[in-house]
Amino acid sequence: MDDIRVETHDGWRGLVLNRPDKLNAVTRDMLVRLLAAIDAAEADASCRAVVLTGEGRGFCAGQEVGPEFQPGPDGPPDLEALANGFHHQVVRRIRGSRLPFVAAVNGVAAGAGAGFALACDIVLAARSARFVQAFIRLGLVPDSGCSFFLAHGVGEARARALAMLGDAIDADTAAAWGMIWKAVDDTALAAEAEALAARLSQAPAAALAATKRLFAAMPGNTLERQLDLEASLQGEAGRSADFAEGVRAFMEKRPPRYGA
Repeated sequence: MDDIRVETHDGWRGLVLNRPDKLNAVTRDMLVRLLAAIDAAEADASCRAVVLTGEGRGFCAGQEVGPEFQPGPDGPPDLEALANGFHHQVVRRIRGSRLPFVAAVNGVAAGAGAGFALACDIVLAARSARFVQAFIRLGLVPDSGCSFFLAHGVGEARARALAMLGDAIDADTAAAWGMIWKAVDDTALAAEAEALAARLSQAPAAALAATKRLFAAMPGNTLERQLDLEASLQGEAGRSADFAEGVRAFMEKRPPRYGA
């Protein structure tokens, strides 16, 4: 199956959701393949960054809803198992990865698709893109981390309204509200995402992974606990070969060569 396309570049990988006729809505089997592609990137020592994007006009329209979601003889579908076993595993893999993930949101990101985008470390969006908390339109609640990412990204007042109304917001609004890093012209999205991935692939990998750990811990930490974690991870970084190379390069007035 080619509904998840893996593109290998020098130092980074592109993971492309590839069901353009369905705006890249995901199925259970597609999510299994996406998880496998994330795991393969994680296991590849030569891979130092990942770009997640969609083929065609959409980034990801969320979970594909078909006849299997209608109540049957055995009762309603088990959406708790779907969320925990598939959608949330994608979010956990992205957030728990050593790799920096760049989302290149090329079109609609709805429902779980919005969660997958917002789980990434840096989110770029084409100006034609839209973010939609579509769950309420089906009588559902946000999943795939959307309630968490929205509340921390745009504040509780806006997060509640987006979740309860299901209104779409455009990329410029998402950037102005702090939901994403940057909105760019549609024609510039791919090149900007690739340039970011190339830049991240040359950065100190251990420091990037530790930075992800800091931000993952921050929401549940007091300031004192976060300061302790910063000090601990800074100590680890200070003992690394990358730090030694960074200092040498600074003193020698040349670009550092991390991981060389």
